[in-house]
Amino acid sequence: MSGIGAILRFDRTVADLDATEAFYRDGLGFVREGPPEPLPAAEAEALGLAGRRGLRLRMALGRQRVAFLSLTPPGAPYPAGADATDPVFQHLAIPVRDMGAAFARLESLAPAPISRGGPQILPPASGGVSAYKFRDPDGHPLELIHFPGGEPAARWADAPGLFLGIDHSAITVTDLDGAIGFLTGLGLTVSERGLNRGPEQARLDGLPDPVVDVVALSPPEPTPHVELLHYRAPAPSQPTRTSGPADRASTRFVVSSEDPAALARSLPGARLSSDGSVCYLAGPDGHGFLILRRG
Repeated sequence: MSGIGAILRFDRTVADLDATEAFYRDGLGFVREGPPEPLPAAEAEALGLAGRRGLRLRMALGRQRVAFLSLTPPGAPYPAGADATDPVFQHLAIPVRDMGAAFARLESLAPAPISRGGPQILPPASGGVSAYKFRDPDGHPLELIHFPGGEPAARWADAPGLFLGIDHSAITVTDLDGAIGFLTGLGLTVSERGLNRGPEQARLDGLPDPVVDVVALSPPEPTPHVELLHYRAPAPSQPTRTSGPADRASTRFVVSSEDPAALARSLPGARLSSDGSVCYLAGPDGHGFLILRRG
């Protein structure tokens, strides 16, 4: 099976492209890459959206990219009451040069907080990072993160600006071993494992007494990478549910492969475009992977 080579970008389904652009531009330093454009036909077909009108806005932060998709007719809104234990949860982690300055700029837009009490400094056992979680206008989670040193800080040392890029996307999963098996089967490698807990983690996640497995997996091109969040406690606050590409809780990994058709043949439930160039797969707990032919 031909595995994936890199995470090319992230796709998020949103309600209003203008409001989304203003938030990511003014609060987080993203830059628009061209005007909104129709969703390519092969991607729409693989995503099961051929019956909807879609407009896509592409934005960049440093070397990483996000594409925001608005659909007519729209799908379901982000589910009310969903927290980090809910399988729909998927955040983008944005490393910053200076947490105080980044938090002050973000706060000018008054986003909905997830964390309590502002940025939190986690203990050395949890990486010693400072971090803050919040939501964009549609409810999508985001995280500001500052690395105090070591390899993660070195990875971003040469990135310009206050907001440096996208380090990883974290997804909540209910079956940790199954999720690891799925991602290693796609060609990712486990690069780090930890167990986070304590009052700082509780304030960061906005949860009572969380105990969470954190597992990082990297593709051959390691930035950005995937992070798995598996909450041993507390129990999920909502029934297990998933979201499809049309729904506003959907964030998709857009990845490259030499042969999406070969992946589609080997992965149950994968949907392949008629030209064989794009494959879509709902992975662990419904988190989506859009697989594009390399080049």
